[in-house]
Amino acid sequence: MSAERVPSRDDGEPGLDDRAVRVLAFEGRAWQHAGLKAEAIREEFGISAARYYRILGDLIDSPAALRHDPMLVKRLQRMREARAATRARRSLSIGRPLD
Repeated sequence: MSAERVPSRDDGEPGLDDRAVRVLAFEGRAWQHAGLKAEAIREEFGISAARYYRILGDLIDSPAALRHDPMLVKRLQRMREARAATRARRSLSIGRPLD
């Protein structure tokens, strides 16, 4: 599968490939149920949800993705940071003795 790139900007930075653009568009949709989204991921991209989220995680750290859709990418970064903070709090509370 060849990755077609979206043209780069005038600053010489590379653009996003077609799959990256599709992932961002897919992420911009509203999803009510995680199960439906996982099924749609498999149908749309032909990969597992776990693989999709690894790709998405790398993508939202990309300057090209930030230029492509800054509001969406910033929202996804905030959501990721909030989940990481929740996991950290949870793991800290597990190690504390019971009162």
